[in-house]
Amino acid sequence: MKARCLRRSRSGHFVTLTVAMLVGMFGMVAFAVDLGYLHVVRTEMQRAADSTAIAATWELIDPVPLDGQVNPTTVAANAATVARRYAELNRVAGGGSQLDVTDITLGRIANPTDPSSAMTFADPTRFNAVKIRFRRTAEMNGEVPLFFAKVLGVASAAQELEATAAFIDNFNGFKAPANDGETLGILPIALDKQTWDGLLAGGGTDSWTYNAATGAVTAGGDGIREVNLYPQGTGSPGNRGTVDIGSSNNSTADLARQILYGVSKQDLDYLGGELKLNANGQLPLNGDTGISAGVKDELAAIKGQPRIIPIFSSVSGPGNNATYTIVKFAGVRIVDVKLTGSMSSKRVIIQPAAVTARGVIPETGDTPRSNFIYSPVWLVR
Repeated sequence: MKARCLRRSRSGHFVTLTVAMLVGMFGMVAFAVDLGYLHVVRTEMQRAADSTAIAATWELIDPVPLDGQVNPTTVAANAATVARRYAELNRVAGGGSQLDVTDITLGRIANPTDPSSAMTFADPTRFNAVKIRFRRTAEMNGEVPLFFAKVLGVASAAQELEATAAFIDNFNGFKAPANDGETLGILPIALDKQTWDGLLAGGGTDSWTYNAATGAVTAGGDGIREVNLYPQGTGSPGNRGTVDIGSSNNSTADLARQILYGVSKQDLDYLGGELKLNANGQLPLNGDTGISAGVKDELAAIKGQPRIIPIFSSVSGPGNNATYTIVKFAGVRIVDVKLTGSMSSKRVIIQPAAVTARGVIPETGDTPRSNFIYSPVWLVR
């Protein structure tokens, strides 16, 4: 015989509810409560996975091999250490999470702007992405405990999700950042490709040290090579290495402003809104009369700060009629400035530096168009 309970209806009549019906109603309530809790936990897991992926991916930029000594294995270990720390700090269901070695995947995404772009693993020196898997399973971190559903024999539920973060590290140009008033940290001073390639191959000197903690530059080697940005001869009579990023009549005041504060949207408007290599990987820029003592204070004021410089392959024409053929962009920092005295003693010493830039235009091919310049890290999927 089925158990029943009586309930008076609004009309005064008694109706019966079977125990089975009550159990069903309780089950629906339990399902709703536990489903809501699982949603909360998954939200916490996704937030934790997102922040962990972003933090770990930044580690792929931080130890950029400016001195040629960074081991990909060390970089991977640093990224994994940061990932585990963030997973532990981000609370999920009231506690931190553990990550297994299989939960942290480093690789390269050729085009992070394309959600379908695959992650590859052939060249660890070019990794630019980290995928994080968060698990609440019997094997890792334990399943998510349920509450009312236990009455129905369901004590817990397994949950698993992923997050992938990446950055772009190959650019063929720049456009004005989306934020009004924001500028691009590009110096209006070009360096010849031969000198730059020689620096990357181990040339130059090592006489200065940059302290990342304080931002100070002091005498003494730090393992990162340096070259003189001040041209000892560009091949163009009357031109000393500066280029017009903006009006073809850039004044010393314009150069000083761009050195201190960067290239503005108004500057780029003179060039059609972009500073971009063409399909042949070239960008012609008008030359200026050159680096002078008129901007030495501005150059000295930005010592230690990351900046971008154009790299040129050739220059033709004299003075203000010179044309530089830009073929690449590079991240650097100034470590020493001296623009007085004899010509041979003048110098603007630079060393490679990792630069995070906005307004970048990605290079879609495999040809390197930039060195040490990176987009901010973002979640790609």
